Amino acid sequence: MGMSTPEPPRPRRNRTTVAVVAASAAVVVACAAVGYLTLRDDGNDEAGPQPTPTASASASASDGGTDRGAGGGGSDPLVAGWNTVVNAKRGITFDVPVSWKRQSADWVSYVTENDDPKEKPLVAMMAPAILKEKWCTSDDDKDGTPEEFSLASVGTTGEQGAKSAAEAAEDTAKTWVYGLYTQPDRSRLTVGEPESFRTKSGVEGSLVTVTSSGAPKKGKCDTDGKAVTFAFKNAEGKFVSWTYVGAHGVPDEVSDATIRQILGTVRLFKDGDGED
Repeated sequence: MGMSTPEPPRPRRNRTTVAVVAASAAVVVACAAVGYLTLRDDGNDEAGPQPTPTASASASASDGGTDRGAGGGGSDPLVAGWNTVVNAKRGITFDVPVSWKRQSADWVSYVTENDDPKEKPLVAMMAPAILKEKWCTSDDDKDGTPEEFSLASVGTTGEQGAKSAAEAAEDTAKTWVYGLYTQPDRSRLTVGEPESFRTKSGVEGSLVTVTSSGAPKKGKCDTDGKAVTFAFKNAEGKFVSWTYVGAHGVPDEVSDATIRQILGTVRLFKDGDGED
């Protein structure tokens, strides 16, 4: 928007860093840290300076924000009554129930190592949809600033360097669960066998589910986690992936049936997807 955004004080690192951005403005996010990624045409994601949270950005994020696809024409969701999510950059479209809040096309979520001062992203997803953004709120360090945690997210990304869909799916799912739920302990992960999957539109690829168990619960909102990643090739023949990641072993956990139903809508992007 042409606004200068000075870098805020470095956030505390009492939990896995989760950073989310809308490239058009500074963003407030329910997490341990705030930052953003600069998206490059070569498929790499590059960490950029941290924007300053603002009241207007916070209101936009929590009260609806700007959905993609405002502007007429286009395809309908594959499930009646759902909303369409588009990642045109990676050539992916999918649908979500209306209870999932869609973020803008420039919004990127990522996780980093807790002890990385440069906050280099371990894994990221573009244009995510988020379920229950304020599912849990805590002020574990008693500094008077509560942190908000969502229940689950779904999003897509490129898989540069992947040698196979199975490899991409496993690596991405493991990294999300490790980054969000088990750091610094990788031994808490249970990795499922890759399985072949075909979506409603005929997209074929590999699906891997990863869960965690027994990770120490140091804060009120700490839980075990689950990630489901579907990796496949887009229209350009490049490996890309769709991922669900969320809390595991909690009463509100998203069911496997719902995850599979959302996954079933994954399709290759076409002009007009997501436009109402």
